[in-house]
Amino acid sequence: MARNELFYKIALSMVPGIGGVLARNLVAYTGSAEKVFSESFKSLVKIPGIGEVNAKRIKNNGVFEKAEKELEFIQKYKIDVRFYTDKHYPRRLKPCPDAPIIMYSKGNMNLDEQRIVSIVGTRNATEYGKTICEQLIQGFAERNHSMLVVSGLAYGIDIHAHKMALKNNVATVGVVGHGLDKIYPSLHADTARKMLENGGLVSDFPSGTKIDPPNFVRRNRIIAGLADATIVIESAEKGGALITAEIASSYNRDVFAFPGRVDDTYSRGCNKLIRLNGASLIQGIDDLEYFMGWETTEKEKVVQSALFIDLTPDEEKVMELLKNEGELFIDQISSELKMPGSRVSALLLNMEFKNLLLALPGKMYKLK
Repeated sequence: MARNELFYKIALSMVPGIGGVLARNLVAYTGSAEKVFSESFKSLVKIPGIGEVNAKRIKNNGVFEKAEKELEFIQKYKIDVRFYTDKHYPRRLKPCPDAPIIMYSKGNMNLDEQRIVSIVGTRNATEYGKTICEQLIQGFAERNHSMLVVSGLAYGIDIHAHKMALKNNVATVGVVGHGLDKIYPSLHADTARKMLENGGLVSDFPSGTKIDPPNFVRRNRIIAGLADATIVIESAEKGGALITAEIASSYNRDVFAFPGRVDDTYSRGCNKLIRLNGASLIQGIDDLEYFMGWETTEKEKVVQSALFIDLTPDEEKVMELLKNEGELFIDQISSELKMPGSRVSALLLNMEFKNLLLALPGKMYKLK
């Protein structure tokens, strides 16, 4: 099989001991995934964080056999691959320090949808939690939000969120803790297949990955990083949902939780999050819209104020970019306009004063 750049991207992600940070260092120093493998041993050793042990791992071409098998799987089953340097790598996930360097996906999804929320919760969902989940997602549909619902395809709140999204024709993506050659739990395979039409499945694990509990904790960073906000519907005092909420908070993303009765086991986690200011209390879609600054599509208007304000040429460039892209992080604006970060920061601040922009969590901006 011909070895193209995609082959080397996959191979790099499979080198033992080379995580996201080191992989980014390697690409930054050499120029591409392919050049990482053609670099001399002596040069690799000098790259910060690599050293002799990791250099030997890179030079051991045993990883190429695994990459070839994965490339065959990808081509056979029409799997989409997103490397962190690709334009279609999710823009919200890219700035996260531990974001995966490669992602595999299958389905019909827009991971840069205008609004994305992650809905997580206990595997032991109660009728109270299921009702909240249904009402929230039904609200997304009724108010015509361009919305993507992300969850983990697990038992309980996760799978209920996916099912309610399907029921209300809201796009939904499941982030799984294994390769896309299987569905776990198998009981959710039928729902997963339906999701492929309006959403789909995402993973940073290659095919053949064994079902392993730590992998499901690891995938939580993707659930948190893909979204503008993480919503915890029900949780005990410990659990994966609280881990996802903590990760989202570390990414400077909004975290929300629905409260419950103090004596309910599966409301204790949400109540604790709210009590310790780890999440904002919400009771429905109205609260979510208020905190996020979202309006229904009927209320959305094109910015008119720019017609009456003198803009500099650079400000006009920012306006045009955000008009086309919707929401962007400050580093994305800097990259797209080829301007220094300090210059972009000053521009954005000035445009905020002119009431043209809205600053969102995580240094993201959009037009008012």
